[in-house]
Amino acid sequence: MSAAELWYALPLIVSVSLVYAATRYEPMEFIISHAIRTAVWLGGFMLIVTLVLWGLSAWLT
Repeated sequence: MSAAELWYALPLIVSVSLVYAATRYEPMEFIISHAIRTAVWLGGFMLIVTLVLWGLSAWLT
């Protein structure tokens, strides 16, 4: 996987975070703050999973 392919995750994280936050709150300031927290959480989770899989791949080869 190249670094360019990782940029596809950015719009996915932003759109999922905004939709998830919009389904929970109505005022825009709540939506934005919740979307930012969700995006950080989701991005961190994806980073951890990527690093674990990369480490396993390096260890097994």
